[in-house]
Amino acid sequence: MNNKTALVTGGSRGIGRAITLALVQRGWSVGFCYHSAERAAHSVLGEIRQADGQGLAIQADLCCPEDRQRLLEAVLDQFGRIDLLVNNAGMAPRKRVDLLEVGETGYDEVMQTNLKGPFFLTQAVAREMVYLKQKGILQQPEIINIGSISAYASSYQRAEYCLSKAGVGMMTALFAERLASEGILVYEVRPGIIDTDMTSGVHDKYDQLIQGGLLPISRWGQPEDVARAVVALAEGYLPYSTGEVINVDGGFHLRRF
Repeated sequence: MNNKTALVTGGSRGIGRAITLALVQRGWSVGFCYHSAERAAHSVLGEIRQADGQGLAIQADLCCPEDRQRLLEAVLDQFGRIDLLVNNAGMAPRKRVDLLEVGETGYDEVMQTNLKGPFFLTQAVAREMVYLKQKGILQQPEIINIGSISAYASSYQRAEYCLSKAGVGMMTALFAERLASEGILVYEVRPGIIDTDMTSGVHDKYDQLIQGGLLPISRWGQPEDVARAVVALAEGYLPYSTGEVINVDGGFHLRRF
């Protein structure tokens, strides 16, 4: 009941898996959710046990209000606290199409998964953090949103994804402002080109761009690169910052001639 506890969404694969395992290695208890990757979730639990860590895997659809509430309650029932929320779960469009061809069904699915679900989960977790902090159970709760360079880098064949990640940026600012007086810090970690399932279909394209000088740090990012940034924030190394965006993008954000 005294161990710091994190709730990580989308924790069974890719960036979420790396974040989950990195936190466990630092002594955190971690509850993580997954949508459909049950086998991957059990694999992560196995790795947590091998590290003598404490973990809990919960199947949940973050677009569903009942699932969000069930996820919150499951972590609280198991660990008694949530010191850190990492909003990592997200999806790319099921099909890349021209901006003029985007349909409402695909748009709604991406926006609900990447923005609406995280927004209302954050709202629910923040309320609980405020309560637990007032009771003296939490010392320095934090919320970390995993964004994307697509928040500002236009890609008109992934319009709905770009819009959702731009929304995550504003969501970070809004919660940072509202929760500062409650002693809750809010950050965004903004990955660039990361080697995950989401980028596997365009690997050759990004290989060519990286080799052509797109990035000052000329390599693919790895999930562990993002996890290190999350751990640094979670361990309290930026106590006088909130609403901050931490770029993990190989320098992509730099404006260069």
